[in-house]
Formats: sequence, C-alpha cells, structure tokens
Amino acid sequence: MLKRFTLFDTIYSKKGSGKMSIIASYIVPHPPLILPEIGRGEERQIQKTVDAYDKIAREISDIKPDTIIITTPHSIMYSDYLHISPGKRAKGDFGDFGYRNVSIETEYDEDMAIKISKEAESQGIPAGSLGERNKKLDHGFMIPLYFVNKYYKDYKTVRISISGLSFLQHYEFGKSIAKVAEKSNKKIVFIASGDLSHMLKDAGPYGYREEGPIFDREVTQAMKSGDFIKFLQFDEEFCEKAAECGLRSFVIMTGALDGKGLDSDLLSYEGPFGVGYAVASFKVLGDDENRHLDKIFLDKELQRIESLKKEEDEYVRLARQTLENYVINHKLIKRPDNLSKEMLENKAGVFVSLKLDGSLRGCIGTIFPITESIADEIIRNAISAGLEDPRFPPVTEEELPRLIYSVDVLGQAEEISSIDQLDPKEYGVIVSKGHRRGLLLPNLDGVDTAEEQISIALRKAGIKPNENYKLERFQVVRHE
Repeated sequence: MLKRFTLFDTIYSKKGSGKMSIIASYIVPHPPLILPEIGRGEERQIQKTVDAYDKIAREISDIKPDTIIITTPHSIMYSDYLHISPGKRAKGDFGDFGYRNVSIETEYDEDMAIKISKEAESQGIPAGSLGERNKKLDHGFMIPLYFVNKYYKDYKTVRISISGLSFLQHYEFGKSIAKVAEKSNKKIVFIASGDLSHMLKDAGPYGYREEGPIFDREVTQAMKSGDFIKFLQFDEEFCEKAAECGLRSFVIMTGALDGKGLDSDLLSYEGPFGVGYAVASFKVLGDDENRHLDKIFLDKELQRIESLKKEEDEYVRLARQTLENYVINHKLIKRPDNLSKEMLENKAGVFVSLKLDGSLRGCIGTIFPITESIADEIIRNAISAGLEDPRFPPVTEEELPRLIYSVDVLGQAEEISSIDQLDPKEYGVIVSKGHRRGLLLPNLDGVDTAEEQISIALRKAGIKPNENYKLERFQVVRHE
C-alpha cells in the first residue's frame, strides 16, 4: 500500500528526533450555534466555516499532537495578568447558552503549563496560574475541541486567556510559549480561538459601525498573507470601536511563531449574523530571521515617535521632558524660561495622557488649577501620569522612548441643567455629589453619546444614576 505523504511528514523529517516545537497553528471562531446540537440547522448558514473547521480538525488528526495549546478570550481575564489554567483536568458545558447536556472534558498538560509560567516569569511577563475563580471550561476553548474530538482524542491541552496588557506584551508571552515548546520532546499544535468584529450589520445583535468591516478586511488579509505585523499595528481605540473579540488571542499565537517561516492559508471567512468568523491555517516551514516581528514593530514605532517629536508643541514637549528627566535622573525639571506667556501666566486644569504601543499607559490631571501656571500644572501631572496612576506600574526608563504624550488644557467649567446641553465631541463633563466628583474628557474614541459620557463619569465618581447630582460641562484644548 502506498504511503500518503503530507506537508507534515516533510516538517517532521526536517526536525528529526529529540526536541520538537509548534508544528502548526490555527485561527478559529467560536460561535456556539456552529454545533448542530445548538444551532439546530442554523449552522448551515455558516457552512463554509463548518467545512473549514472539519478540514483543520482532520489535519490535526494527521499530526497527532501530544499537546494542543488554546488561547481564548473567554477564560479568566485580568487587566494586567495572563492566566494559564492550572490543574490536571477540567470540564465545561454550554449551559450559559441553554444546552447543559453538551459538554467537553479535557486533560491538561500540567507540566507544560508550569514551564510556560516559569519562562514568562523569567522574562518579566505577568503570567501564571494564580487567581482562578472558575475552573469551568469556556466556549472559546470547547468549540475547537468539539471539532478536534471528532477525529482525534489522544492529546492534552494548555488553556490560556488573554488580558488587558498591550499587543506587544501578548506577543512576548507567545515567545515564552515557543521557548518551552522548543525544549520539549512533544508535537504541539497551537489554536488561537477568537471571533472578529461584532459590528458588521445593523440587524446583528451588536449593531453596525464602519470600523467593523474594515477590521475584518484588514485582519483576514493579514491571515491570508501571513503578514502578522498588522496584528501589532492595530490601534486599540479602533479595535474597541470594531468590537473585535480575538485579536489578542491571535497575537499570542503570532509571538509563538516568532522567527518562523509559514505556509499561510485563509480557509474561510463569513459574517451572516453580524459577527466575523475566520478559519486560517499556518504550517511552520522552518526558521526565518526576517520574521522577528516584535523587533520590526519596535523599530517602526521608534521611527514614528521620533517623527512625532519633531512636530510636538511646547505643551507636549514639556510633559515629555519632565517625565524623562524625573525617571532617568530622579529630579524635578527646572521650568524652562523660553515658554510662551500663556503657559507661564495662565492657570488651568490640565490632564497629561501617556500611550505605549497603542495602549493607555497613564492619565492623571486636575479639574481645577492647583499650581501657579499651566506650565507648573503640566510638570506636576506629567510625573503623576507616569508614576502615580493606580491602574499601572510606574513607567520605566526602557519605556520612555516609546511613549506618546498628549496634554489637555481645560477651560472654565459651567453648570448645566440638562443632558441636551452636552456634546461628547465638544464638551467634557463633570458630575458631582458632595465630595464625590467624576470627570470625563471630550472627544474620546468609543464615547459617542452624552448618555455614555455621563454614565462613565458617574461610575468614576461612585455616584448612582438615581442620585441627585450636579452636571457641569467644559471645553478643552488638546495638544498632541
């Protein structure tokens, strides 16, 4: 009988005996209705996705992996910590969708999970198995296994969640996974579970935004070509508007394929229910020194920031010089003498915002001036934004070259009697009740209505919507 040779046979022969690594990776969606027990016929509307899922499941059966690593957006998620599920076994069902009788059970590769945690820790990446609140498997993890189990079951798994950390930090975490995989003697498959935009159609469950189809078009083109640098270059605020689901899951996979040549294939894309579903396959062909994408991204980002510095005005320049001097020299900057009269003689509330690799890195400000000038207000709040924002650790010297600054100078607040007097693009809002006060700046991406603006400000202030609170509005001049 003739032996059927596949691309995987070629890969195995090149690798030889001993150490193995990630052999193939896949991007898959996770709509519960794709399961016939749940879809009850509706799954036929995404038949291309079903067929593509079956194709990769058969490929995985051909590989016969020892371990399947799955990243999912629906496991335990922290803002500043990547969670790796601990333990030996776990089970889940689709009770949240009304189908508790449909269930999946898995045996974890506990040894590999521990090694990934240790490797990430050694690289300074906040990841590990702490803080598991619920051991139950999520649908982002179970749906890929449902298809794999149709053809192959002799494997263990590692379940990894995403976090609120930056895309680049997720990429670096993927590199830690790759290091552990390369030291193992196991055949490993990586599955990045995640839907695309949830904003494709007015008739869909989440509505429509123009960013939705744009996101799906760009991300599927990156899948098709293997040009994963695009995953790192997406703007966070754009992604929020697109209501994407799986990008960070895909970025971890991308990091796990760092420095590898790939055979990329976009097998299917559909979005009939208003949510984008893509299935893509990536076979590892060998080492490729031109695919260390984190280095390429950082080089381009540094070039972009250097270009921005040449165009920055005196407000942004003062914020940047202040924080850089304080972090490097541990000294407060001496206020420059060559500042404009407006900065030296006027008083105003000021907010200083920092971004790193497309993500917010700090934002601190004053509603009303507490220093003698706008310049002093910027100096004070630049240091606070970098070192005292409770949501983030202090900015490090290594991060300074990659920071992007913006400075908002607040105008005089005026009391208003109605929400109709607000425009979230033009006015910021202050809500107050006694000593409790919450502020939201104007023209923020993702805040499109006055109702949303007030709701966020109330949460920041700890004021309940049914309390009798005062409303104020203000304008800002933004420097960036």
